[in-house]
Amino acid sequence: MRLAFPEAARVLSLTDIGLYIHIPFCKRKCAYCDFYSLTMWENLLDEYLSALTGDIKKWGGLIDRPIDSIYIGGGTPSVLEDKISVLLEEIYNNFTVCENAEITVEVNPDVSDIFLKSAKKSGVNRISIGVQSGNDEMLKNLGRTHTAKQSENAINRIKNAGFENISADLMICLPNSDINSLSQDIDFMFGLDVPHISAYILKVEQKTKFGSIPLDLPNEDGVAEQYLYMCKKLEENGYSHYEISNFAKSGFESKHNLKYWQLKEYLGLGPSAHSFLDGKRFYYPADISGYIKRPATVFDALGGTKEEKLMLGLRLKNGIDLSDFLCDNIDSLLLPFVKNGLINKKGNNISLTDKGMLVSNSIITALSEILL
Repeated sequence: MRLAFPEAARVLSLTDIGLYIHIPFCKRKCAYCDFYSLTMWENLLDEYLSALTGDIKKWGGLIDRPIDSIYIGGGTPSVLEDKISVLLEEIYNNFTVCENAEITVEVNPDVSDIFLKSAKKSGVNRISIGVQSGNDEMLKNLGRTHTAKQSENAINRIKNAGFENISADLMICLPNSDINSLSQDIDFMFGLDVPHISAYILKVEQKTKFGSIPLDLPNEDGVAEQYLYMCKKLEENGYSHYEISNFAKSGFESKHNLKYWQLKEYLGLGPSAHSFLDGKRFYYPADISGYIKRPATVFDALGGTKEEKLMLGLRLKNGIDLSDFLCDNIDSLLLPFVKNGLINKKGNNISLTDKGMLVSNSIITALSEILL
């Protein structure tokens, strides 16, 4: 179904929105990656940027909304090199970007100084870097092209380029991993001295390389042990566990990603990019050829529902306000979750504990039956 909205008319509002730009190119596909990305082709990159520029101009004419966060993800946006400045200039020329907007780009440890210099000059103020592990053998098994030493060097170069707001990705529950290897990885992350850490449990997707080979992965108890150990160590070292997979020192939470979980609106451009505007969710198909020929969105669903408030709100440490939901005997119904250390309840607010976040899907399913 092609989306009639919002191409049909300008979207007028004073409310700030986020802008996501997808750069679907990588030098090499990682063994675990299920995101839409392609091996880097220079000619295709130029064609894509031309189509993306046209889309930016179109949406800039349709939307009269201030942009308070920009997130350029992928893929690996650092393959843009100095073309990052051209992309951002098109955004500035076609949207109203707030003076204090958070502007993030994702990079890998092989990011060049040319990219960093261009990004800094163009207003980028937040860098998200894919570190994943401090163990070279683990990195090799993941299909990463960098070493731990290259991650250290990259962080130093990013800091020397003038960036202070830096997020580093950590992956846990890797093949052949245990608490000892995780502890070493966490200590490695502490040594990088970055204010934000995004930590993900490895999930094997069938369409990836990992989905087609046997892996020695931690069992369910091992996954729980690693996740809870990681939460404890990061929180003990000044990182607030503000979302299931995200930890930050005070003031360094991701403003853009918080929009997703707080049901705030955003526009996503590029193949596989999703949007939430005027109560509607829509997306671009994961097809770069189709996007280059004629970018067109597909309607997904209505957004902002109570189901979404429950599902997304409970990802956050702050949880949800029960006054948004009508239910008799709520205290008695929630008591088993509280007694089992899965939920914290303070007045009308409930939130998941670290233990609860580990099994959030099953808890959210159970709470849906109670609250919806």
